Amino acid sequence: MKLGKYKHYKGKFYEVIGIAKHSETKEELVVYKALYDSRELWVRPKKMFLEKVIIDGKEVSRFEFIE
Repeated sequence: MKLGKYKHYKGKFYEVIGIAKHSETKEELVVYKALYDSRELWVRPKKMFLEKVIIDGKEVSRFEFIE
């Protein structure tokens, strides 16, 4: 998975800063930072970060790599 800027399907931008592992399950988690307002840090399972979602009947990426 590429580090860098991603666009969420709702329109906001985030920067993926790394991949972490859950200490108990070893599940890979994406660590990312909001590129707006508070610039909070977030984590989400990698599988969920990369999945497709259905919006208005159309399948789109939850996050799209920008740069």
